Amino acid sequence: MRLLVTGGAGYVGSVVAAQLLAAGHQVTVLDDLSTGHADAVPAGAEFVAASITEAGPTLARGFDAVLHFAAKSLVAESVGRPELYWHNNVAGSLALLEAMRAADVRRIVFSSTAACYGEPDRVPIVEDSPTKPTNTYGASKLAVDQMLSGYCTAYGFSAVSLRYFNVAGALIRDEQPLGERHATETHLIPIALDVAAGRRPALQINGTDWPTPDGTTVRDYIHILDLADAHQRALSWTGEHQGHLICNLGSGSGASVREVVEAVRRVTGRPTPAEDGPVRAGDPATLIASNDRARSVLDWRPERDLDRMVADAWAFHQLAGQPVSTGA
Repeated sequence: MRLLVTGGAGYVGSVVAAQLLAAGHQVTVLDDLSTGHADAVPAGAEFVAASITEAGPTLARGFDAVLHFAAKSLVAESVGRPELYWHNNVAGSLALLEAMRAADVRRIVFSSTAACYGEPDRVPIVEDSPTKPTNTYGASKLAVDQMLSGYCTAYGFSAVSLRYFNVAGALIRDEQPLGERHATETHLIPIALDVAAGRRPALQINGTDWPTPDGTTVRDYIHILDLADAHQRALSWTGEHQGHLICNLGSGSGASVREVVEAVRRVTGRPTPAEDGPVRAGDPATLIASNDRARSVLDWRPERDLDRMVADAWAFHQLAGQPVSTGA
């Protein structure tokens, strides 16, 4: 198939694009490089430097489907500068859907998020749980989910929204390792690896008296390669069905902050200092996905555990030329 991958120079988009190429698809990456990296565009993919608001001329060349990853994704920024998220994530996605409609491309897999749910009433979180996002980032993704439902009903689109929980790990290969590297890093595993590498003095734990087994927050982690596999299965679904399918992507179990830190220490063999800090406003105690729908509808199973996620992320730090300190 001929596929357009928006945001394919970013973390998730680049790994999914690489796996699509490995599966034999023709891939064009469209990315404005505002947060992505040109050297993350997988070898073998065509690259178009453009915003999703400018996707029309590219789509007019003829594509079978779109995988849409292009979005701003910093929660704190979305609270402080909501206009960026409404403009890019929502207005940009609307422009993309209109360009798809004009080009008669009606299959799309969308990178959604568990942030659509906000603070859950119960866990594990199922797709029918109330959607009550607590920040503009989550609200913008939910708006696109709702937009997709409308386009499926009105214009015969086939869409899958994949609501990720916490993505980690990397695609490790000698010629072009692909992994997580953000200008502003907010994710626990890469921050903990920075501490293990000596690039940060210590990890701050946001609250230690949560109603969880060890007092720290619990999150559901999924390996980027399991995530990429789900996207390929979702793409196949859009070729066989009409309508809008929403699936959670998570392991179905959780790991606490302390458990993640212990995994980093275990995998790297390095001391990883952690300090107790204040609770972060708006943090739920526990976020765990129910992945039953992805299992039953997409025949998808997560296969890689937390230690594998940490090990692959650690390998990426080294292969990508980020030197590890020799100090303790």
